[in-house]
Amino acid sequence: MTGKENLLDLSGKVAIVTGGGDGIGRSCCEILASAGASVAVCDLNGEKAAAVARELTDSYGVGAIGAACDVTDDKARTDLVARTVSELGGVNILVNNVGRGGGGRENLFKIDVDYVERIYRLNVFAPWRLCQLAAPEMQRSGYGSIINITSISSVAAEADMAIYASSKAALNHLSANLAYDLGVLGVRINCVGPGATMTPALASVLTPKIRERMLRRTPLKRLGEAADIAMAVLFFASPMSAWISGQTLLVDGGGIQTLS
Repeated sequence: MTGKENLLDLSGKVAIVTGGGDGIGRSCCEILASAGASVAVCDLNGEKAAAVARELTDSYGVGAIGAACDVTDDKARTDLVARTVSELGGVNILVNNVGRGGGGRENLFKIDVDYVERIYRLNVFAPWRLCQLAAPEMQRSGYGSIINITSISSVAAEADMAIYASSKAALNHLSANLAYDLGVLGVRINCVGPGATMTPALASVLTPKIRERMLRRTPLKRLGEAADIAMAVLFFASPMSAWISGQTLLVDGGGIQTLS
């Protein structure tokens, strides 16, 4: 058993974080680097990814790379893992953070098949494929933890959210099942499900009325911050959660926040 003082120490570990250019992904990059991990910052916007990587090295003295990556493109996914291994020495932690959809904008009669396929490709298939690519590297290193960022929507029900919510529910169940496939490799996999968290995505739909309603349903009486989610990610990335796999942890202030 690792000494208690070292349970959050990720020195010598290498993490990949998708959607790491801002919001929850950026906070995950920062907290993992603060614990000593080297970080591959992946973002569709390569300039954002590179800027975050430079800040991690400057602030925490860890190895970091910024990678422009569309995680729905298989060559980009394969190149991301290969580059991380080549430049940072391996892969121990994977945070599948990038996702899209919802926002109360999924009216059944105003979306089409292309939209549904796009959301599932990003929110379900891309994390699955990155797990498939990263897990052998984790097995080789002797340490592996995968954290999939889902959503409070995965357990809630409301109007105009069916595709996003069901994709995140699928990611929860995918992870629970993959725990059996990955456990034999010595790799853990868990989900963190954010409640209403102050990110640009939430800001785009948040009104004073919606905020007030969310706070009424939140025992801790505040909305989440990106750092709240990142701290849960650190827990699952670290040896502190060494015997936890296949679980979904909702980080939601004790309640369920919906737009309607």
